Amino acid sequence: MSEFWRNAIETIGYKEAIFLGFYCSLFFILSIFGLHRFYNTYLFYKTKNRIPKPKGKFESLPHVTIQLPLFNEMYVVERLIKAVIAIEYPRDLLEIQVLDDSTDDSLGVTMKAVEAAKAQGHNIVHIHRKNRHGFKAGALQHGLQTAKGEFVAIFDSDFVPNPDFLMGTVHFFSDPKVGMVQARWEHLNRTYSILTEVQALLLDGHFLFEHGARNRSGRFFNFNGTAGIWRKTCIEDAGGWQHDTLTEDLDLSYRAQLKGWNFVFVPYLTAPAELPVEMNSFKTQQHRWAKGSIQTAFKLLPAIIKSKQPLKVKIEAGFHLLSNFAYLLILLLSFLLPLSIFVISIGDWEVAKALNVIVFILATFSVGCFYVFSNFEATGKWLKSVLYMPILFSVGLGLCVNNASAVLEAILGKHSDFERTPKYNIFDESDASWAKKNYKGSINKLTFLELLLGIYFTGAIVLAIYRGFYSPLPFLVLFQAGFLYVAFQSLFQTTFIKMMHRASDS
Repeated sequence: MSEFWRNAIETIGYKEAIFLGFYCSLFFILSIFGLHRFYNTYLFYKTKNRIPKPKGKFESLPHVTIQLPLFNEMYVVERLIKAVIAIEYPRDLLEIQVLDDSTDDSLGVTMKAVEAAKAQGHNIVHIHRKNRHGFKAGALQHGLQTAKGEFVAIFDSDFVPNPDFLMGTVHFFSDPKVGMVQARWEHLNRTYSILTEVQALLLDGHFLFEHGARNRSGRFFNFNGTAGIWRKTCIEDAGGWQHDTLTEDLDLSYRAQLKGWNFVFVPYLTAPAELPVEMNSFKTQQHRWAKGSIQTAFKLLPAIIKSKQPLKVKIEAGFHLLSNFAYLLILLLSFLLPLSIFVISIGDWEVAKALNVIVFILATFSVGCFYVFSNFEATGKWLKSVLYMPILFSVGLGLCVNNASAVLEAILGKHSDFERTPKYNIFDESDASWAKKNYKGSINKLTFLELLLGIYFTGAIVLAIYRGFYSPLPFLVLFQAGFLYVAFQSLFQTTFIKMMHRASDS
C-alpha cells in the first residue's frame, strides 16, 4: 500500500479513504476527457493550414436537390424558403423539396410560401406526410425516393443559407470519393442573451476545433443534420436514413465513412442559424443530441472497432461517440464534491486538499483552453472569450442532470420521440415576443433536482467557509451558479410564458 493511502487511512479511516479514492477516480477519468480537448486543440493548430479545396471543377454543373424538413414551423418557414430560392444556382438544375410533416397552421403558411416561390419560376415541391413515421429521418428518406438531384443539400428550418452555399460546396464532389460536404454554422442571434452566447461558444468549439481537427487529420467527423450536402449514391450505399437513433445524421455519417466515403468540412463557408432562446427548448435539444450519440455508439462502435480503420480513427470515434458519458460522471461528482469537503476537513488532510484542487484544474483547464482558443478563432476576440469561460462552465455543469438522464435513457434502451427545437424568428435582444408564440419547451421533474443541487452547493459553500477550506470555493460556486441558473431559467421562463399568454388572451 502506498504511503499516500496509508496516511489517508490512518488519518480519516477506511470508509473515508475509499470515498476519497472513488472521488479522485472520477476526477481522473474526467481529466482524460479534458486532455482529449487539449489534443484536439493541438491537432487543430497542427493542421490549420490544410485548407480544403476542390480537386477540380465540374465543366457542367450537376443537378442538385435541396431538402427542407419541417414540422410545425410557422414562424420561420417563409424566411427559410426565401433564403433557399435566393441561392445562386441554375434554376433548371435545382429542385427544392419542402418535406412538411406539420400538423397545425404551419401547413397553410408553408403551402402559401411554396406557391409564392413557384410563381417566381422556381422548381419547388411541397411534400406533406400524414404521419411522422421515422420523424426527420423518415421525411428525408421519403423525399429521397423522388429526389431528382445527383446531390442533396439539407437545411433545417432555423437556417438562413447564404446565396453562395451551393457554388461553395458542389465542386468538392468532382472527387468521386467525396460523399458529404459540411459547412460551419454561424449564429444569427449570438448576442441575444447569456444562453445564446454560451451556445455559440459550444458550437464554435465543436465545428472549428473538433470538425476541423478531425477532418484535416484523417479522422471521422459527422454531418450535423443541416447546412451540408450529400452525394445521393453515398446515402444509398450507406443504407439510407435510419431512425433507430435520435441522431440520424451522426449515424449515417459513421456508416458512410465506414463504407470508405470521404467527408469534407469547409470552415470558411458558413450557414447562419437561429439559436434557441428559451432554456427548456435548449435542454430538449441537448437531451436529444446526448441520447442520440450514445445510441449511435452502441449501434456502431463494435463495427468501428472491428473495421480496418487506423487506430487513430477508432480512438477518436470512441471519444466522439462516448463523450456524453462525462455528464454521468459530472452528476456523480455533483453529489460527492460537497461531501468531500466534509471528509477532507475532518482530518485536516492537507495533501488531499491540494489534490482536490490539482485534479479539478486538470479536468477543467484543458476544456477552458479549448473553448477560449476556438472562440478566438471564430470571433477574433480574446477578452470576451476568457470572460465567458466561467459562465460556459457553469451552464455546462448545470446541464449535467438533463444530459446525464439522456445518457441513462440510452443505456436502458428507453424509447423517446424525436422532439424538434422550437424556433421563433428572434434576433433583437429586446424582442421577447417568443413568449407569446406556440412551441414552447416543457418543464420536467428534473428541473427540481437541479434546484435542489443548487441549494446543496450553497450549503457546501457555507460549510467550506466555516471549515476554513477556501481552495475549492471557486469550483463550488461554478456548480452552484450553474444549477441555479439552469433551474431558475427553466422555472421563470415557464411562468413568464404563462403570464404573457394570459395577458394576450385578456
